[in-house]
Amino acid sequence: MGASALFSLEAQGSQLVISAATGEVPRILHWGASLGSTDLNELEVLGFRQVVHGGPGRSVEPSLAHEAGQGTGFPPGLTLHRGGDDWAFLLKTVSVEQRDGALIVSTEDERRTLRHRATFSIAEKTGVLSVAVELENLGAEELMLDQCATLTMPLDGQMNSALSFGGRWSGEFQTEEIDLYRGSFVRENRAGRTSHENFPAFIAKTSSTDETSGACAAFHLAWSGNSRMRIDRQPDGRTYAQLGELLFPGEMVLKPGERYEAPSVVAVWSGEGLGALSHAMQRHLRSEILDPRASEKVRPVHYNTWEAVYFDHSPEQLLALAESAAEVGAERFVLDDGWFGSRRNDQAGLGDWWISEEVYTDGLTAIADRVRDLGMEFGIWFEPEMVNPDSDLYRLHPDWVLTARDVEDVPFRNQLTLDLSKREVSDYLFTAIEKIVRELSVSYIKWDMNRDTHHPGHDGGRASMHRQTRALYALIDRLREAHPDLEIESCSSGGARTDYAILKRTDRLWTSDNNDALERQQIQRGASHFFPLRVLGSHVGPKVCHITGRTLQMELRVATAIFGHMGMEVDLRTEERQDLEVLKAGIALYKEHRGLLHAGRQHRLETDPWYIAQAVVSEDKGEALVSSVKMERDPFTHPQRLRVAGLDPDRRYRTRIVWPQSSLSLTSPSVVEAGDLLGEGSVFQGAALMNFGIQLPANFPQTAVIYHLSAVSDGEA
Repeated sequence: MGASALFSLEAQGSQLVISAATGEVPRILHWGASLGSTDLNELEVLGFRQVVHGGPGRSVEPSLAHEAGQGTGFPPGLTLHRGGDDWAFLLKTVSVEQRDGALIVSTEDERRTLRHRATFSIAEKTGVLSVAVELENLGAEELMLDQCATLTMPLDGQMNSALSFGGRWSGEFQTEEIDLYRGSFVRENRAGRTSHENFPAFIAKTSSTDETSGACAAFHLAWSGNSRMRIDRQPDGRTYAQLGELLFPGEMVLKPGERYEAPSVVAVWSGEGLGALSHAMQRHLRSEILDPRASEKVRPVHYNTWEAVYFDHSPEQLLALAESAAEVGAERFVLDDGWFGSRRNDQAGLGDWWISEEVYTDGLTAIADRVRDLGMEFGIWFEPEMVNPDSDLYRLHPDWVLTARDVEDVPFRNQLTLDLSKREVSDYLFTAIEKIVRELSVSYIKWDMNRDTHHPGHDGGRASMHRQTRALYALIDRLREAHPDLEIESCSSGGARTDYAILKRTDRLWTSDNNDALERQQIQRGASHFFPLRVLGSHVGPKVCHITGRTLQMELRVATAIFGHMGMEVDLRTEERQDLEVLKAGIALYKEHRGLLHAGRQHRLETDPWYIAQAVVSEDKGEALVSSVKMERDPFTHPQRLRVAGLDPDRRYRTRIVWPQSSLSLTSPSVVEAGDLLGEGSVFQGAALMNFGIQLPANFPQTAVIYHLSAVSDGEA
């Protein structure tokens, strides 16, 4: 094979090598550490696998599409048929293009009835690999597509474990480690959204990989619909990762000339541990995916009305809450569910997107104006994809919902899913939402979606979750085009729609409905593997959490919300004056440091299991904010020292405790007094803070300490 058959992309210490000789089956030879000046033809010899007894007569490596006709023994990535025939086929290279930093490999079957086009690119600044796939029916008959995985990637055999990020409602992004000994690790999602249970991402790693060292690779399917992810480890030792959309039976039928565009995959390899993966993914999201007009804007402090009033709305209540919110430092006031139609509870009114004259006899204009007079932006809640059977919209258009013929839909929060792929549905929603946005000068929408979609049948027939997801994107894009400065939050009963595709057209994720600060620490730590703090909505909830019933002090609730896009979801009218002062001080601290929090590098610090700690360090390593939360009572009398990652070992840092504002140490003197950490602080060498660490004070469980580190000039004490 000549050198011209091997193609390479390289950036930030990682390299992708693809073998794609014309007329041959293309495959990925290498994805991992940069190979430097290596003659790539050497890889064919170095990777040659001999034939062994009891196995196939020749070595077969999965292709880019990993089509069913290959006979590798691995679950195929591309399965299709034409009326039950043509299910086994091979795709061979017809062309390879390299342009604008991308590698485009086009393949066709022997009879030229099918074209598969895979586009690979590696971002120069982040090293993140992006993969896009398009499938075209070149034949004269319909093509029934069962599966088209976007990526089938060979993994280093030393990667023998994986991290997944599943969970449940109010308990998203729970990190679980799975051993990859032999067989298959599979995660499938049929919820019609990314779901609470199966966030479409995983990390493959070696058993020794930790936050700062070891080989690992992160994979994410950038898609807001159904998904299938898997890692397969064969008896011969080969291991492959595969990600793609999950299609319902009969969902994707391509007529002659039609194309299927698969969801894209983003992935990154690191030889420097999990932290480096997160830094690359977070930076990629900020620089390559988020809309700059929002990603460059300071993240304002939210006040959301939901847990303060639920459906008990009145103009008097909202105005009182707005006054209180402005007083403690809120910069955006978001009116949540209950303002429209007959929406006095969760059983009626969804779909009737006009202001309730029963509750707001004079409309919402005066309230929105008052919010702005108080120095806050005005935001409002919508759940556009949903409808209650008890609504004017459903009574008028019962045929507008997704449903399966002869099957009763599973009840889910008293609501059904509208078929956005119907133009009349999308037009109705756009017109209704745009009218509210325009008339009230709305600057922010909380876009909710509170149920799984189990029977996504178009007109009761063929499943159409793919079309529904594309139609959702089109509706949001249309609204953003009409109002370029409008910001949108993706909420789905908390974090059930969190992915890079939705963030391409929105600005914030509602990470979880759970405002319990302790549980949020775990949820946000899991989410940080893929998402930066600036997009993770994190709110100060009530003293007694409405979901867990746990009672938590304001200092801890504030400390948790600071490390995210900070907001409040609490009835400020019933909070004690002392707690309001603490909240006000915490908001001021967030405002002081949000530039660092949202542009710096986040490091998950390794601690004993009863602590959760993190550091956010500025890109120039001149400043850091460090949080340590004691989750529960530990078995030892003294906590371990906390080692801070990401600093410059050769610089010295003035170290102070900036939260809470008084020592919570059980006994004195402690490190707090010894280092004057609540006063002027002390100056320590970066190497000492990183490799020796700072002794944590012996505090009560369910408490937090936040340190601020600032590099000092030479000679400064």
